[in-house]
Amino acid sequence: MPSFAENALAGIKKHPEIFAALEEYERTKKVRKLSPRKHMDLTIDATLLKEFRAYCRERGMSMSRFVERCIRKEIQAARAAERS
Repeated sequence: MPSFAENALAGIKKHPEIFAALEEYERTKKVRKLSPRKHMDLTIDATLLKEFRAYCRERGMSMSRFVERCIRKEIQAARAAERS
């Protein structure tokens, strides 16, 4: 059975961002969000927004997370195309 120290080191290797957040808290005594998010306003077609909202609600998904995934996928595709 792994010791506490071994489990702690494995956790640090698996999730270094959490350890960095704990170090920052120790230094500043302030807790920061592990995934900082920004608010963004968009203008899109009202009918499309209504359909998108229903689509996400039916599937139990966050509209923001869906948009984030699409943006990430688009950026990765563009970078892959640039490399080839």
